[in-house]
Amino acid sequence: MKAIVVIFMLILLPAGASARAQDVKIPVNVERLAAKAVETVNVTVDGPMLQLAGKFLSSSDPDQKQIKTLIDGLKGIYVRSFEFANEGEYTAGDVESLRSQLRAPEWSRMVNVSSKKGGENVDVFFRMIKDKIAGLVVIAAEPKELTFVSIVGPIDLDQLSSLSGQFGIPKVDLKGPEKK
Repeated sequence: MKAIVVIFMLILLPAGASARAQDVKIPVNVERLAAKAVETVNVTVDGPMLQLAGKFLSSSDPDQKQIKTLIDGLKGIYVRSFEFANEGEYTAGDVESLRSQLRAPEWSRMVNVSSKKGGENVDVFFRMIKDKIAGLVVIAAEPKELTFVSIVGPIDLDQLSSLSGQFGIPKVDLKGPEKK
């Protein structure tokens, strides 16, 4: 889960945070988890702040140009991550209050990973508008950690996947195994 937060923090390094407007609201019952958490990450960066961050990135540096292109047009990036000392400090209801906003027809769950053995669950939702991705939400729940990431705005998956293996972002093979 930390890798998810690191990805978005790397994108946001030059930016600050100030606004609250977003398509998916973070429910009060989830925000209150900060009081129970031993570690909390709270990132709220709206469109104007993302555009300001983009101005600090060099167009001549290929890596920075790639990030600049990726964040161009986004309306906001919101991250909430809570790490707890003990299991059971958040409930299934806390997670459901996030998932309940991500219903069809506007949102589609593209990935669901559940592990009864380790207790790790990850959901990835996409918001489609006119056959284009207009939002992405990741909910990652572990026994002692809960992370929520929301990206609002147009997302080019090819650009996002091209950052795989760079800037400390884990290498992710989206092509799958090669056929022989």
